[in-house]
Amino acid sequence: MLLAGAMCLSVAGCGGNSGATTQGSTQASGSGDTQAETEAAGSEDVTEAPAGGSGELVDGKFTETKHIVVEVYDRGNDGGTDPTNNMYTKYIQDGMLADHNVEVEFKAVPRWTEVDELNNLLAAGTAPDICVTYDYATIQTYANMGGVLDLAELVEQNKDITPNLWNWLGETNMLWDKDPFTGTLWAIEGKRATTNRINTFIRKDWLEKLNLEVPTTKEEFEKVLIAFRDNADTLLGADADKMVPYSVSYDVGWRAATLIESFIDPSISTRDFYVNGFDDRKLTEEGTKEAVRLLNKWYNDGLMWNDFALYGSGDTTEDDMMKAGYVGSFTHNWDYPFRNGDDSINANLKRIVGEDAGYIAIDPFEDKNGGHTKYVTSTAGDRKIFFPMTNEEPLACLLYLDWISESEHIQYLQLGDEGVTHEVLEDGSYSVIAATGDPIMNSGFNIDYTITCNGLNLVDSAKTDLSISHSYAGIEPEIVAEANRIANVDARQEEHVNVGPIDAEEGMGTALSEKRDIMYDQCVAAPVEEFDATWDKYMSDYLSSGGQAIIDERDQKWVNLFGDTDSLPN
Repeated sequence: MLLAGAMCLSVAGCGGNSGATTQGSTQASGSGDTQAETEAAGSEDVTEAPAGGSGELVDGKFTETKHIVVEVYDRGNDGGTDPTNNMYTKYIQDGMLADHNVEVEFKAVPRWTEVDELNNLLAAGTAPDICVTYDYATIQTYANMGGVLDLAELVEQNKDITPNLWNWLGETNMLWDKDPFTGTLWAIEGKRATTNRINTFIRKDWLEKLNLEVPTTKEEFEKVLIAFRDNADTLLGADADKMVPYSVSYDVGWRAATLIESFIDPSISTRDFYVNGFDDRKLTEEGTKEAVRLLNKWYNDGLMWNDFALYGSGDTTEDDMMKAGYVGSFTHNWDYPFRNGDDSINANLKRIVGEDAGYIAIDPFEDKNGGHTKYVTSTAGDRKIFFPMTNEEPLACLLYLDWISESEHIQYLQLGDEGVTHEVLEDGSYSVIAATGDPIMNSGFNIDYTITCNGLNLVDSAKTDLSISHSYAGIEPEIVAEANRIANVDARQEEHVNVGPIDAEEGMGTALSEKRDIMYDQCVAAPVEEFDATWDKYMSDYLSSGGQAIIDERDQKWVNLFGDTDSLPN
C-alpha cells in the first residue's frame, strides 16, 4: 500500500500520452508557427514531437535541446571506471548532442541489487528516463500501477525515424512483450547477438598431471572429480585442504543449468515447458529433482565447495579461489574464465600457477538420448528496456535507443580505439587488447552501454565470427573457439509463448527467486538420507507461496488461447 501510494504521488500530473508523433507531415496540427517553420525549412524533414516532449525535429534533430537520463549498471569492478563518466559515455553524449540535440546523463544502478534499486527509484518517482532490467515482473508491477509508459504507439508511429532500432531488433524483439489482447507494450527486449549460455570448465593442466581423459559423460565427470579430491596433495601441495573439485556457487539453478537440463526429457512439450518455465532456473520442470539429487551426492562425497551457499551475488570469493588455483571444475557463463583481460581467471592462473595452467570447456552432461541438450537464450532473452511514466521525453529516449543500435556505434562501443583496446588482424578480424585507465570496459563488449545489443556484433557480420575467438585479451583463440563450439552442441531455444500477462506473477519475482535459491542450496547440502524430505518441504513452501498459482494460471491461459494442444499452432 505504501508503494502504491508513493507511485500515485510520483505520477500525479504526468499525462498518459504514449508519446506518439505525427510522422512525415509538413502541415501544422493547429499551429500557424509550426506551419511557418515548416515552410522556412524547405526540403528539411520536420517532425512534430509528442505531447510528452514538446519541440520539433529537423533532419532528425530537435530544434530545442532535450535532456534525458539513462540507467547504466555499476558493477563495482576493481580497477574499473566511473560508469557514468568515461570515454564511452562521452562518445555517446557527444554523438547524441550532435545528431539529435539531446543531452544524455547517465545514472548508475548497482548491478547486483538492480531490482531493489529500481523499485526504490520507481516508487520515489526518480527513475531514469530509460530503465533497464532483467526482471520483467518489476516492469509489470509498476505498469499495473500506472507507472510505466505504454510504448506500443510510440514505437509503431516512429518506425521511419528509428530505422537502426527496428533493423537491429526486428519485430520479434520490439514487440516480444506486446499483450496479444490489449495491445499494450511495456518494454522492448534487447537482442542477444550471441545466444550462448552455459559451459562447464575443467583444469586442463590437472587432467594432464593425473593422466586423465577429458570427461564426456556424467559418470566420467564424477570419476575425474574423485581423482581431483583424492590427489589434492599432488595437485595443490601445502594447499591441499583448499581443494574444490567442483563449484557452482549459491545460484545453483543458473550455475548447474546444463546438468539440470540434461535430466529434462528432450521431447518435453512446449506446453509443459512453458507452464513450468516462469522461473528460468527450471525449478519445477520434471527432471530437476534428480539433477539436484546428483549434486547432493557429489556434495556429500566431498566433491563440491563446502561453503558454496554462504557467498551471495557480487561476492568474489569463488572467483578468487579459481584465480588462486584451488578449483578443479565449475559450470558458469560460456566464456567466464576468459573475461576481464589481465584479471581473467585464466590469466591469473598463468601468473600464479604457471603457463600451462588454465580452464578449458568440456561437455560432460548427456541427456537420456545420449545428446547434450542445452537451452540457449533466445535473441530476446536479454535486458528489458522501459520508460517510466515520469519520462517527459519519450521520443528523445526512443532516438537514443536508435542511436545506440546503429551498427557503427555498436562496433565502436564494443571495440574502442585501434591500438588501445583492439588491433586488426591480417584476416580483417579484431583482437582485443587489455586496456588500462579510461578505456577499460566495465562489462564484456560494453553491454552496459549497448543495451539493445548483448554480444559481439560488428558492422561486417563475417568478421564477427572470426573475431569472437580473438575477443579475450591474453586467451588462446583456439580455447575460446572450442568453448563457443561446445556451447552450441545440441543447443535449442525455448519457443516464445505469449498468452498475455500472468496476474499471479505480479510482484512475486523477487520473493520466489529467493525461495528458489534457498531451496536449491538446502537440497544440495542436505544429508543424502534427508534429500527427499528436504526437497518436498521446500517445494511445498514454494508452491504454496505463489508458485502453484502461477503454474495454474499459465496452464489455463494456454488452454484459453491454444486449446488442449501441447504445441504452439503453426
